[in-house]
Amino acid sequence: MTGAHFLTVIEWGVVRDNLFSGLVLEGVWMTVRLSVTAMLVGIALGTVFALMRLSKLAPVRWLSLFYIWFFRGTPLLVQIVFWYFALPQLWPSWAPWDGQFGRLEAAIFALAINEGAYMTEIMRAGIQSVDPGQMEASKSLGMTYPVAMRRIILPQAMRVVIPPTGNEFIAMLKNSSLVNFISVSELFLTAKLQYSSSLKYLEWLVIISFWYLVLTTVASIGQAWLEARYSAGGYGPTESVFSRLRRGVSFGSGRNLAH
Repeated sequence: MTGAHFLTVIEWGVVRDNLFSGLVLEGVWMTVRLSVTAMLVGIALGTVFALMRLSKLAPVRWLSLFYIWFFRGTPLLVQIVFWYFALPQLWPSWAPWDGQFGRLEAAIFALAINEGAYMTEIMRAGIQSVDPGQMEASKSLGMTYPVAMRRIILPQAMRVVIPPTGNEFIAMLKNSSLVNFISVSELFLTAKLQYSSSLKYLEWLVIISFWYLVLTTVASIGQAWLEARYSAGGYGPTESVFSRLRRGVSFGSGRNLAH
């Protein structure tokens, strides 16, 4: 099918009437809400498990390794379905129909737990990129380990952590579409319900593709700005925000839905 044929087949009136409709904007908001919340929780989990991964206590390291191994080794979709449908078999009191663990909570929980496993390795790499002498110098000044980590080590690790974290967030925006399997009304489910009843598949896929591109573009610009900001105080030449954006704006650079 040629591009011209595509342009003639699609009903652009449907796209125009629904592109900025309240229904679609609600789906966009839910996608953003899911992605931001899950990403923040995932970063927190990744930081904690990265510190556990670097612990001198073997059982603590093993627990972190098991977490990484399990949640990176099983499909995200399987995890989403587990938290919503299978968890009530283990703990019936947490069944969604009892109001204890709803669709939104299950979606955020599944996305965050999965993201935390990837963020663990990112945070670990960032922490290990800082010269070990920084921690020794901090302790010699009387800082405790938590204070030195918060004030000295983690701020320096940001230069290494931000680029892959930005890619993870872009992937999160797209992976959030998987929660439609548990009927969370994010952007994809909004379109799915509409094209299932109207059979306007092309039109609704164009609409949500437009919004996913908007969201990932904004996220890429934010990532480039943060990279430039944290590199400004570093060593060597730095790139401008636009140079970083031209180099790094690759919407497929994050993890795929299959993960």
